[in-house]
Amino acid sequence: MAIASVVATRSTCLRRKVGAVIVRDRQIISTGYNGAPKGVLHCAEVGCLRERLGIPSGERHEICRGAHAEINAIVQAAATGSATAGADLYCTHEPCSFCTKAMINAGIRRVLFVFPYPDPLARQLREEAGLEAVNLPESTLLVKV
Repeated sequence: MAIASVVATRSTCLRRKVGAVIVRDRQIISTGYNGAPKGVLHCAEVGCLRERLGIPSGERHEICRGAHAEINAIVQAAATGSATAGADLYCTHEPCSFCTKAMINAGIRRVLFVFPYPDPLARQLREEAGLEAVNLPESTLLVKV
């Protein structure tokens, strides 16, 4: 979790810094932070559309130019040919329902996080899929996010 908090410092999101680390067999296989796709301007450069439109946190994820840390970690693993089945995902924040669906399909077996996120659908999906979730204390972070 300490590494996930350091990864979060790379985030280019203006609203929330999130970091994720995927670990399989006690080895880090990928990391991710929330930010725009490769080659696309980041919110830090062009501003936050959701902020300009007054959209509250947790709503209308689809109009954000950035991808969430969990998705970016899964994509990085895929891009480098690293299997995620049976892995754990450490994330500074509890995953939303979009990321939860991706984690289930990627075969992630357990997600560990520090900061809860109010998404009842994500919790329901995790329960139905048998994806274990562990809420860790803030003291497990190395860097304040």
